[in-house]
Amino acid sequence: MSPGLLAALRSAVGDGALITSAAATAGYAHDMMPLAPYGRPLAVVLPTSTDQVRACVRACAAAGVPIVPRGAGTGLTGAANAVDGCVVLATTRMNRILELDPDNRLAVVEPGVVNQDLKTAASGHGLFYPPDPSSLDTCTLGGNLATNAGGLCCGKYGVTGDYVLGLEAVLADGSLLRTGRRTVKGVAGYDLTRLLVGSEGTLGVITRATLALRPLPAAPGTVIAAFDSVARAGASVNRVVRAGLVPSLMEIMDATSLRASSAYLGTDLTGPGDQTLLLCQSDAPGAAREAELAQLERLFREAGAAYTHATQDAAEGALLLRARRVSLAALEARGACMTEDVAVPRTRIAELIEGCTRIGEDAGLTVAVVGHAGDGNMHPTVLYDRSSTDQYARARVAFDAILALALSLGGTITGEHGVGKLKQKWLERELGPVGLRVHRAVKDTLDPAGLFNPGGMLTRRAAAGAHRDS
Repeated sequence: MSPGLLAALRSAVGDGALITSAAATAGYAHDMMPLAPYGRPLAVVLPTSTDQVRACVRACAAAGVPIVPRGAGTGLTGAANAVDGCVVLATTRMNRILELDPDNRLAVVEPGVVNQDLKTAASGHGLFYPPDPSSLDTCTLGGNLATNAGGLCCGKYGVTGDYVLGLEAVLADGSLLRTGRRTVKGVAGYDLTRLLVGSEGTLGVITRATLALRPLPAAPGTVIAAFDSVARAGASVNRVVRAGLVPSLMEIMDATSLRASSAYLGTDLTGPGDQTLLLCQSDAPGAAREAELAQLERLFREAGAAYTHATQDAAEGALLLRARRVSLAALEARGACMTEDVAVPRTRIAELIEGCTRIGEDAGLTVAVVGHAGDGNMHPTVLYDRSSTDQYARARVAFDAILALALSLGGTITGEHGVGKLKQKWLERELGPVGLRVHRAVKDTLDPAGLFNPGGMLTRRAAAGAHRDS
């Protein structure tokens, strides 16, 4: 134990916001990814203000103890996983919407605000915060910012970073950095805001964000199409892109994930047989929405869809979309899951899905795929028996094979979940030596002692803290 550090942390946040028991800190040690390594925290702090965050960071810096920032723990790469002897700084109690400005279409928020809570607050002013991760009702904006999270509507609306106007962040020496602006335009200096977004707690602790909002779109209409082959489904995505259509979401589910969601919800979504499902929505206003849905349905039929269905009923559309949103829970109901997050050019979605099937067959396991067809961000999920050491090992091999496949198709190892403590070696492969050198230089400049989230994103030459597999 470190009594001097614990006393300083207690002074900073108070007795009720300092957790030191092994049983309680264990709940903050890792996120939802079973592959990523994690350690045992010395303590967990739950600050409620920027000043408290600064005091905690200074105390850790003085003691030479690593600090790992954490949101709600819904991540899937171990980006907020603890290392042995670290202090986990959880920002969930910093949960205020400080300002909502309808005239300038912006909100100022603390990092512990839940994504859905901002959406709800914005909608009361006729505004819309677009980023919508599948965990939107539990994930916090701080975690979204740290991983540059996406969601189902990225094809039309973009990811978290596209809505960040400015940030406030505590640096490794406890100083407070303010970046960005409140204006629509602004190009003064280096774009430090973009540098911090997606940095996964390795460069600073985000304590405030100024976020852009958009006008609230119309209630969406929905169209689904079932295909008897992945190739036909992929071809239909290409037809949509070539036609110049930009649906508010375009999701794909392979036969395995579709069966799992159907069983989970107790409904038959498309009928008999192995089918790949495309689910699209249009939030265009009025008659334009009806026209876009009709054009999507026509394109799907021309591409060989075995079944199509369109509806402008919002409740029915929400039920159809729920099948996609519950897909991971539905797969988890069948066994342990290792969920990937790769992105490929949209023209190569079918190749990726077919390749994942082959990888699963080679490993003797099932690989299910769902994803955002509108932007090529796919989520292959490897199913395995948690009690089987052999299956776990084969699942890890399949996991790496999927990353290699994505890169071979001109893709990336992560489209929205981040790198975390899971994909560092693969990041080095994607960045190349020059890109890696620049990343290390930025890290070393802002965190020379390497105390912020050690082992996160970049492997270090002398990583602080020991790790153990989960």
